[in-house]
Amino acid sequence: METQAETIRLNRYIANSGVCSRREADKLIARGLVTVNGQVVTEMGQQVKRNDEVRFEGKKLNPEAKVYILINKPKDMVTTTSDPEGRRTVLDLIEEACEERVYPVGRLDRNTTGVLLMTNDGDLSKKLTHPSSEIRKIYHVFLNKPLEKEHLSLIKKGIELEDGIIQPDEVSYADPIDTTQVGIVIHSGRNRIVRRIFEHLGYTVEKLDRVYFAGLTKKNLPRGKWRFLSKDEIKYLKAGILK
Repeated sequence: METQAETIRLNRYIANSGVCSRREADKLIARGLVTVNGQVVTEMGQQVKRNDEVRFEGKKLNPEAKVYILINKPKDMVTTTSDPEGRRTVLDLIEEACEERVYPVGRLDRNTTGVLLMTNDGDLSKKLTHPSSEIRKIYHVFLNKPLEKEHLSLIKKGIELEDGIIQPDEVSYADPIDTTQVGIVIHSGRNRIVRRIFEHLGYTVEKLDRVYFAGLTKKNLPRGKWRFLSKDEIKYLKAGILK
Protein backbone atom coordinates (compact mmCIF):
# COMPACT_ATOMS: atom_id res chain seq x y z
CA MET A 1 0.00 0.00 0.00
CA GLU A 2 1.36 3.44 -0.98
CA THR A 3 2.03 5.68 2.03
CA GLN A 4 1.95 9.46 2.13
CA ALA A 5 5.74 9.53 2.55
CA GLU A 6 6.21 7.64 -0.73
CA THR A 7 4.16 10.08 -2.76
CA ILE A 8 4.51 13.72 -3.65
CA ARG A 9 2.02 16.36 -4.77
CA LEU A 10 2.07 16.76 -8.52
CA ASN A 11 2.68 20.52 -8.36
CA ARG A 12 5.71 19.96 -6.13
CA TYR A 13 7.01 17.26 -8.48
CA ILE A 14 6.81 19.76 -11.36
CA ALA A 15 8.41 22.56 -9.32
CA ASN A 16 11.27 20.28 -8.21
CA SER A 17 11.87 19.50 -11.87
CA GLY A 18 12.71 23.16 -12.43
CA VAL A 19 9.78 23.95 -14.74
CA CYS A 20 8.17 26.64 -12.60
CA SER A 21 6.84 27.44 -9.12
CA ARG A 22 4.16 25.28 -7.44
CA ARG A 23 1.55 27.96 -8.04
CA GLU A 24 2.39 28.11 -11.74
CA ALA A 25 2.41 24.31 -11.84
CA ASP A 26 -1.21 24.28 -10.67
CA LYS A 27 -2.11 26.45 -13.67
CA LEU A 28 -0.30 24.09 -16.06
CA ILE A 29 -2.17 21.13 -14.56
CA ALA A 30 -5.51 22.92 -14.88
CA ARG A 31 -4.80 23.62 -18.56
CA GLY A 32 -4.28 19.91 -19.22
CA LEU A 33 -0.59 20.28 -20.11
CA VAL A 34 0.61 17.61 -17.69
CA THR A 35 0.36 13.84 -18.03
CA VAL A 36 1.03 11.11 -15.46
CA ASN A 37 1.83 7.71 -16.91
CA GLY A 38 0.36 8.82 -20.22
CA GLN A 39 -2.89 10.19 -18.80
CA VAL A 40 -3.80 13.89 -18.69
CA VAL A 41 -4.31 15.04 -15.10
CA THR A 42 -6.24 18.22 -14.27
CA GLU A 43 -7.07 17.57 -10.63
CA MET A 44 -5.51 19.92 -8.06
CA GLY A 45 -3.70 18.18 -5.23
CA GLN A 46 -3.01 15.04 -7.21
CA GLN A 47 -0.47 12.76 -5.52
CA VAL A 48 2.07 10.90 -7.62
CA LYS A 49 4.80 8.36 -6.91
CA ARG A 50 8.38 9.43 -7.46
CA ASN A 51 8.82 6.71 -10.06
CA ASP A 52 5.71 7.75 -12.04
CA GLU A 53 6.35 9.12 -15.50
CA VAL A 54 5.31 12.77 -15.44
CA ARG A 55 5.49 14.83 -18.61
CA PHE A 56 4.93 18.50 -19.34
CA GLU A 57 4.15 19.26 -22.98
CA GLY A 58 5.56 15.84 -23.84
CA LYS A 59 8.90 16.26 -22.01
CA LYS A 60 9.65 13.81 -19.22
CA LEU A 61 10.37 15.51 -15.90
CA ASN A 62 12.84 14.64 -13.17
CA PRO A 63 11.58 15.63 -9.69
CA GLU A 64 14.97 15.56 -8.00
CA ALA A 65 16.03 19.05 -6.97
CA LYS A 66 18.97 20.30 -9.04
CA VAL A 67 22.18 20.84 -7.09
CA TYR A 68 25.25 22.80 -8.21
CA ILE A 69 28.42 22.59 -6.12
CA LEU A 70 31.78 24.22 -6.82
CA ILE A 71 34.89 22.50 -5.42
CA ASN A 72 38.47 23.68 -5.13
CA LYS A 73 39.89 20.22 -5.72
CA PRO A 74 43.03 19.27 -3.79
CA LYS A 75 45.84 17.10 -5.11
CA ASP A 76 45.80 13.29 -4.92
CA MET A 77 42.05 12.92 -5.31
CA VAL A 78 40.34 11.23 -8.27
CA THR A 79 37.52 12.85 -10.23
CA THR A 80 35.17 9.85 -10.20
CA THR A 81 32.22 8.77 -8.09
CA SER A 82 34.05 5.65 -6.91
CA ASP A 83 37.53 4.15 -7.21
CA PRO A 84 38.35 0.42 -7.31
CA GLU A 85 41.79 1.16 -5.82
CA GLY A 86 40.21 2.77 -2.76
CA ARG A 87 41.66 6.22 -3.39
CA ARG A 88 39.80 9.32 -2.19
CA THR A 89 37.34 10.75 -4.69
CA VAL A 90 35.88 14.23 -5.02
CA LEU A 91 32.62 12.88 -3.57
CA ASP A 92 34.42 12.42 -0.25
CA LEU A 93 34.75 16.21 -0.06
CA ILE A 94 31.00 16.80 -0.31
CA GLU A 95 29.52 13.73 1.37
CA GLU A 96 27.45 15.87 3.74
CA ALA A 97 26.57 18.62 1.24
CA CYS A 98 23.32 17.19 -0.09
CA GLU A 99 21.18 14.06 -0.32
CA GLU A 100 21.09 14.19 -4.11
CA ARG A 101 23.68 12.20 -6.04
CA VAL A 102 25.87 14.60 -7.98
CA TYR A 103 28.57 13.98 -10.56
CA PRO A 104 31.70 15.82 -11.76
CA VAL A 105 31.35 17.99 -14.87
CA GLY A 106 34.32 16.81 -16.90
CA ARG A 107 37.49 15.57 -15.25
CA LEU A 108 40.62 16.76 -13.54
CA ASP A 109 43.61 14.44 -13.26
CA ARG A 110 44.31 13.01 -9.80
CA ASN A 111 47.20 15.44 -9.27
CA THR A 112 45.54 18.45 -10.92
CA THR A 113 43.99 20.91 -8.49
CA GLY A 114 41.44 23.69 -8.76
CA VAL A 115 37.96 24.51 -9.98
CA LEU A 116 35.58 21.57 -10.43
CA LEU A 117 31.80 21.71 -10.80
CA MET A 118 29.56 18.95 -9.42
CA THR A 119 25.88 18.65 -10.33
CA ASN A 120 22.97 16.31 -11.02
CA ASP A 121 21.81 18.55 -13.87
CA GLY A 122 22.56 16.27 -16.81
CA ASP A 123 21.51 18.78 -19.45
CA LEU A 124 23.87 21.45 -18.13
CA SER A 125 26.69 18.95 -17.72
CA LYS A 126 26.36 17.85 -21.36
CA LYS A 127 26.26 21.46 -22.48
CA LEU A 128 29.42 22.40 -20.56
CA THR A 129 31.40 19.40 -21.76
CA HIS A 130 30.31 19.40 -25.41
CA PRO A 131 33.07 20.69 -27.73
CA SER A 132 30.65 23.04 -29.51
CA SER A 133 30.18 25.06 -26.30
CA GLU A 134 33.88 26.04 -26.36
CA ILE A 135 34.00 26.56 -22.61
CA ARG A 136 37.07 28.49 -21.44
CA LYS A 137 39.42 26.95 -18.92
CA ILE A 138 42.43 28.73 -17.43
CA TYR A 139 45.33 26.82 -15.89
CA HIS A 140 48.31 27.89 -13.81
CA VAL A 141 51.17 25.60 -14.85
CA PHE A 142 54.34 24.97 -12.82
CA LEU A 143 57.14 23.41 -14.88
CA ASN A 144 60.31 21.59 -13.86
CA LYS A 145 62.45 24.17 -15.70
CA PRO A 146 62.06 27.63 -17.27
CA LEU A 147 59.94 27.71 -20.44
CA GLU A 148 62.09 28.92 -23.31
CA LYS A 149 60.71 31.90 -25.26
CA GLU A 150 60.96 29.95 -28.48
CA HIS A 151 58.76 27.20 -26.99
CA LEU A 152 56.30 29.79 -25.72
CA SER A 153 56.00 31.07 -29.31
CA LEU A 154 55.53 27.54 -30.64
CA ILE A 155 52.68 26.90 -28.20
CA LYS A 156 51.01 30.18 -29.20
CA LYS A 157 51.13 29.19 -32.87
CA GLY A 158 49.81 25.70 -32.16
CA ILE A 159 51.61 22.38 -31.93
CA GLU A 160 50.91 18.99 -33.48
CA LEU A 161 50.14 16.23 -30.99
CA GLU A 162 49.30 12.59 -31.70
CA ASP A 163 45.58 13.41 -31.80
CA GLY A 164 45.85 16.61 -33.84
CA ILE A 165 46.86 20.24 -33.62
CA ILE A 166 46.19 22.16 -30.41
CA GLN A 167 46.33 25.94 -30.25
CA PRO A 168 45.60 27.64 -26.93
CA ASP A 169 43.46 30.78 -26.85
CA GLU A 170 46.21 32.47 -24.84
CA VAL A 171 49.50 31.51 -23.22
CA SER A 172 52.01 33.62 -21.32
CA TYR A 173 54.40 33.61 -18.40
CA ALA A 174 52.42 33.77 -15.15
CA ASP A 175 55.35 35.40 -13.38
CA PRO A 176 57.72 37.76 -15.27
CA ILE A 177 60.65 36.66 -13.11
CA ASP A 178 59.92 32.95 -12.58
CA THR A 179 59.53 31.59 -16.12
CA THR A 180 58.77 28.09 -14.84
CA GLN A 181 55.23 29.39 -14.22
CA VAL A 182 52.88 29.67 -17.18
CA GLY A 183 49.26 30.70 -17.61
CA ILE A 184 47.32 28.99 -20.39
CA VAL A 185 43.75 29.49 -21.65
CA ILE A 186 42.13 26.69 -23.64
CA HIS A 187 38.67 25.51 -24.62
CA SER A 188 39.68 22.00 -25.68
CA GLY A 189 38.39 19.12 -23.57
CA ARG A 190 40.94 16.62 -24.85
CA ASN A 191 42.42 14.25 -22.28
CA ARG A 192 45.43 15.59 -20.31
CA ILE A 193 45.81 18.26 -22.98
CA VAL A 194 47.72 20.83 -20.89
CA ARG A 195 50.23 18.31 -19.58
CA ARG A 196 50.72 16.86 -23.07
CA ILE A 197 51.42 20.28 -24.60
CA PHE A 198 54.41 20.80 -22.32
CA GLU A 199 55.54 17.16 -22.29
CA HIS A 200 55.70 17.33 -26.10
CA LEU A 201 58.34 20.04 -25.76
CA GLY A 202 60.39 18.22 -23.12
CA TYR A 203 58.97 19.70 -19.91
CA THR A 204 57.46 18.03 -16.87
CA VAL A 205 54.41 19.65 -15.31
CA GLU A 206 55.11 19.55 -11.60
CA LYS A 207 51.89 21.29 -10.54
CA LEU A 208 48.74 22.09 -12.49
CA ASP A 209 45.97 24.25 -11.07
CA ARG A 210 42.73 25.07 -12.88
CA VAL A 211 41.81 28.58 -11.76
CA TYR A 212 38.84 29.19 -14.08
CA PHE A 213 36.10 27.05 -15.62
CA ALA A 214 33.13 28.40 -17.58
CA GLY A 215 33.21 31.71 -15.73
CA LEU A 216 33.64 30.11 -12.30
CA THR A 217 36.76 30.76 -10.21
CA LYS A 218 38.13 29.56 -6.87
CA LYS A 219 38.06 33.06 -5.39
CA ASN A 220 37.47 32.89 -1.62
CA LEU A 221 37.32 29.09 -1.83
CA PRO A 222 40.26 27.44 -0.02
CA ARG A 223 41.76 24.22 -1.35
CA GLY A 224 39.63 21.21 -0.41
CA LYS A 225 36.53 23.31 0.31
CA TRP A 226 33.24 23.63 -1.58
CA ARG A 227 30.25 25.95 -1.92
CA PHE A 228 26.87 25.97 -3.66
CA LEU A 229 26.58 28.11 -6.76
CA SER A 230 24.52 31.28 -6.44
CA LYS A 231 21.22 31.64 -8.32
CA ASP A 232 22.86 34.15 -10.66
CA GLU A 233 25.75 31.79 -11.43
CA ILE A 234 23.32 28.99 -12.25
CA LYS A 235 21.24 31.30 -14.43
CA TYR A 236 24.27 32.56 -16.33
CA LEU A 237 25.66 29.05 -16.84
CA LYS A 238 22.36 27.83 -18.27
CA ALA A 239 22.08 30.87 -20.51
CA GLY A 240 25.61 30.35 -21.78
CA ILE A 241 26.71 33.78 -20.55
CA LEU A 242 29.54 32.37 -18.44
CA LYS A 243 32.30 30.98 -20.64
